[in-house]
Amino acid sequence: MSITLQPTLKGFDGIKRFIDKRREIVVAKILPGELYVTKNNEIVSTVLGSCISACIWDEKMGIGGMNHFMLPIKRDMHGAHGWENDLSYTCRYGHWAMEHLINEIMKNGGQRDNLLAKVFGGGKIVPNMSDVGESNIDFVRHFLREEHIPVVAHDVGGPWPRKVLFHPNSGTVKMKKLRSLHNDTIQARESIYMEGIKEEQQQSDIELF
Repeated sequence: MSITLQPTLKGFDGIKRFIDKRREIVVAKILPGELYVTKNNEIVSTVLGSCISACIWDEKMGIGGMNHFMLPIKRDMHGAHGWENDLSYTCRYGHWAMEHLINEIMKNGGQRDNLLAKVFGGGKIVPNMSDVGESNIDFVRHFLREEHIPVVAHDVGGPWPRKVLFHPNSGTVKMKKLRSLHNDTIQARESIYMEGIKEEQQQSDIELF
């Protein structure tokens, strides 16, 4: 069967996509601060450390997407929310990442009453560091509860990085916990884990959600 890259929805043409010949499907790979929404038969993939990815989809329309954010909200030096007046903020902040993901799904045909969510990430992957992951978990749970979007599956916390594959057409998620990297020089930055975690560093079998 011939597989081709179908056009993306407007605004997502900058996301890296490739044809996975083994799975016989197109994969869109998102990095920290990115999100991807699709109506096509595609998989959205990412690797998470302390970051969170929310997989949200319309179960009736078969449209959905996934984000990848690093921090719950942006605050200024006085502790107030600062993103409202800062045009430079991006999807790395959870509040914006969640709202943007939901808005893009609805803009492209999704209905709010049909939305479901699955949530992954928030690991504490660097010992003796502040637990950013726990803050991310608390934020995303509160946000989805306030938005009345049911969380039908989740795998969060713990010491593991995670690889997540999400199929928005069906809502299926495949997740692998990855072996922690034991390296004293590792800095608590998601980019380190995105670059440093390889496919062969798997710790457990694929889990279906």
